Amino acid sequence: MEDERIIVRPAIPADVVFADQIIKEMESSAIARGSGISKRSAASVIEKIDTGKAIVAVTENGEWVGFSYIETWDDGRFVSNSGLIVSPQHRNQGVASEIKNRIFNLSRDKYPTAKIFSITSGLAIMKMNTRLGFEPVTYSEVAQEPRFWDACKSCVNYDVLQSKNRCNCLCTAMLFDPQLN
Repeated sequence: MEDERIIVRPAIPADVVFADQIIKEMESSAIARGSGISKRSAASVIEKIDTGKAIVAVTENGEWVGFSYIETWDDGRFVSNSGLIVSPQHRNQGVASEIKNRIFNLSRDKYPTAKIFSITSGLAIMKMNTRLGFEPVTYSEVAQEPRFWDACKSCVNYDVLQSKNRCNCLCTAMLFDPQLN
């Protein structure tokens, strides 16, 4: 229903029922856009929900609308804002921007001294990041933990990343440094 109210909030344990829907939409959206994406497992989405590291958007009737999560890297020096996805029937309604604002604020609240980064190939995410104070940076300015880069292995562009010795790829790295803002 078009005029049904959408609620954007911290995810709660009951939201784990959306995990399969979230990962399927992430993958199908990446395929439709022809862009790379690090595939997530339902278990990883559930873990983010259960540990208070996710934002979810739902309709008043409990239909899943959108999702994003945070992850810490390099002993907490970095936090990534990741996995932002909105269901196709709810796109172009400002939901992604609201989720992005909420996930950014969650990052700042939980990890106030950490640098926050986002790696994306999407112009809309780049614009949202810029409005929040992120700046484009080289890959050397974001997390270097091998576990972070291992997540890129499922991306269709992983060979590009490897051929460039993890110095660049088709995605843009963006960073928010709380010391500068």
